[in-house]
Parts: sequence; C-alpha cells; structure tokens
Amino acid sequence: MPDSKIERVAVIGAGISGVVSAAHLLAAGIDVTVFERSNAAGGVWPCYVNLTNNISTTLLRTTLNGWPDHTPDYVTHNVLKDYIQDTAKKTGVEAHTLYGASVANVYKDGPKWHVAWKSLQEDPQADSLVEKEDTSAFDAVVVASGHYHTPLIPDIPGLAEAKEKWPSKISHSKSFRSAEGFEGKNVLLIGGAVSSTDIAKEINPVARKVFQSTRNGTFDLPATALPAGASRIAEVKAFNIQASDSLELEHLPLTAQLRTGEVLEEIDRIVICTGYQMTFPFLPQFNNNSLDVTEADDLVLITDGTQVHNLHRDIFYIPDSTLAFVGVPFYTATFSLFDFQAIAVAAHFSGVAQLPSPSAMREEYRERVRAKGYRREFHSLKGVEEEYVNQLLEWINPQRVSQGLPEIEGHSSSWREAKKAQVARLNTLFGITGAEITSKDLERPTEIEVSA
Repeated sequence: MPDSKIERVAVIGAGISGVVSAAHLLAAGIDVTVFERSNAAGGVWPCYVNLTNNISTTLLRTTLNGWPDHTPDYVTHNVLKDYIQDTAKKTGVEAHTLYGASVANVYKDGPKWHVAWKSLQEDPQADSLVEKEDTSAFDAVVVASGHYHTPLIPDIPGLAEAKEKWPSKISHSKSFRSAEGFEGKNVLLIGGAVSSTDIAKEINPVARKVFQSTRNGTFDLPATALPAGASRIAEVKAFNIQASDSLELEHLPLTAQLRTGEVLEEIDRIVICTGYQMTFPFLPQFNNNSLDVTEADDLVLITDGTQVHNLHRDIFYIPDSTLAFVGVPFYTATFSLFDFQAIAVAAHFSGVAQLPSPSAMREEYRERVRAKGYRREFHSLKGVEEEYVNQLLEWINPQRVSQGLPEIEGHSSSWREAKKAQVARLNTLFGITGAEITSKDLERPTEIEVSA
C-alpha cells in the first residue's frame, strides 16, 4: 500500500490510456481530475484522412465498454475516436476532465504532487481570450500522455539544414494528413516501419515515384508491404545541398547519397518517418537528455528519448510508486493492454494490491535490463503480451481474493482467437511458415504507430 491514503489523482492525457486509467480509479472510489490539452478525448486518432487500425477491434476491446454490434474488424480513425469518447462518457470520465488544459509542470513538494497547467479563458473586460495558469495538489499522478508527440529526426548529415531551408517540402510524418500536394512528385520516405508504409500507400496513386529508404532495422516492415510501383532503397548516408539562386526549381536542389554508393536525384518531397522520442516535458526534474541511455541512474526517467527508465513493469516509478505510467509499452493491442495496466494502477492506488519492496522491484528491473538491453526494444511486448497481463493479474488477484473481492479475468477467448488470427496474418506478411512469430521476428507495430 502507498505510504498514505490516496484520495485525489491527476491523470495527464485523455487518449485511451488516460480514459481507462481515470475510469478504473473512479470505480475504485478515488477522486480523479483528467488534464487534456485538446478539446475532446481521443488522443492521436484525429490524424490523417484515411487512417484505419491494423489490429482488429476484437483485440482493442476494453473491459469497460463493448463495440457497437456489427463493428468491423478494421475501421476508420473516427470510429476509434468515437469509441474512446463513448467510453469516457459511459464511465463518468468525461465529467472529470479539464479540456484545453496544457500541463506545464508536475512536481512533488512534501507528500503532495502539484500539477501546474495553462488554459485559455475568456476575459470579459477585454473581450478576448487570455492564458490562465492554475495549480492543484494531488496524492498521486498517472502519466497517460502517450509517446507520439515529439518527432525523432535522424542525425543524417545535411538533413537539418535542408529541412530549415525547405520546411514545406521536408516534413515529419506527424504532420502528414493526406496525399494532397504530392501529385506528380518524386517522394522520398525515410524509414521503413508502419508510418512510412502507410504513407506510401496513401500517396502512391498520385505521386510520380515513391522511394522508401531504410536501414533494414528491427522494426521495418518487409518490402512486399509496399504498394506496387513504390521502391525500397538503401539507407541515406547524407544529403548534399547544391548551390542555387533560382526560386522556381523543378526539384529540391539536393541529392541523397545512399550507403550503397548510389545517389538519388530529382527529389521533390521528403517525409521523415522515423518515429518519436519519449519525452515528458512537464516532468523536467526527471529528464536528463545529456545522458546516454546506458548512463541512466536510479532516479531519471528520460535520457536520450529512446526509453523510459526506472519503471516497475513499465508502470510504477520505482523510487515513488505514487507516480505511475499507463501506455508505455510498444507492439501490443493497445486498448486492451492499457486497460489492464490501468486496472493495476487502480489496485495499487486504492490499497487493494501492495507492490513488492523497492529493492525487489529494483532487482527485477535490473534483470530486465540485462535480458532486454536498452532503447525502444526494452518496452517491446511482442510475443509476450498475454504473459505480461497474466503476471499483472498474478500479482493483483491473490490480494483481491484475500480481501473477499472477485478475481479479475484475463484476456477473453474471443481476444485470444483474434490474436491467433493476427499472428497468422503476420506470418503470411513476413513469409514465415511452420511456426509463429518469435521475439526475433518483426511484429507489425500498434495501430497508433502512424503519422499522427
């Protein structure tokens, strides 16, 4: 049990991870305030026009809300956004959410966490909007802000300079919305994972040529996932900017030098599809980007942005378990996985389930570092998602039973069947026969590993 009773909890973010966190905390009798910087729940789903989920809705079902009858396996992003908002309303989370509240700072002073946020409010005297700052105290904080906000720009020589010169023609996938503006263009996509492949499919019907540059990394999709006509090329080693005084150039005045020694010319647009950095700007005291990921101490959360440090099972901050995170793992059926993480948070914050000692959590964490290494792979649950959830429930359920409470059930039979179907589909995509995908094989990233 936490050192003192937890009565008030701040939840940062009203995407799916924030909504399920707040819902389970409310059900446990805890007072909750959700801070959401946009004007509605939904997270990253309001993004590019034709975005759909690539994990079936059966796998994305939470314990809090069912999908409407006859919902297809694969739907548009608006349907997913509507599901999140419907869940927020049905569980009472909507009434506990402050919209337009941008969290600026979260810090602990004595036994209380303080959340400082900014919002725009009407000034009747000036007949305009003014920025107002507020602060409130809480017993605990749940960070559910996701990790799809701060673009990761690769350190390719010449890229930063080119992006500064031609910002309208060189962009990150986060800003991609539709194929408009790509008509008749030669487009270079940097990166070979989901966002790059999805964008290739979006623009291929209108673009002149589409090139996907990849270093053949762990998380790249196979070249066969590209649309017909799009080409996979080698990693870009450098961009060479050419001198030009003309304002009416047909192509960007640069070339891309590839690792193979080849040179790509006549590039009109570049989209950087290399993912995002993990960052919590509202927790400045826990960030130290001057450190390499391997240099993290026992207190820091963020170093170079490639992972979150010092979390017990990717949820509880080991030095102080009144700070929790929901939504950190990669390569999962996000909605359902985050639902079970939220159940774990509510169990701990309500005093139903006691965590292991800090020393035991620390040793478990260090063993995981030794087994999985650092960076993005550290948070990967590909191939072990069910095992992860079962471990959470093996911790929670005995303590629930000892208090006369019913056990929390794990994944449903329909979820498990849908998971088998997903694995079979991935096996086909990657040309794997005779066995299921293992931890060494690439599982397609989650439905929100996209351009939004």
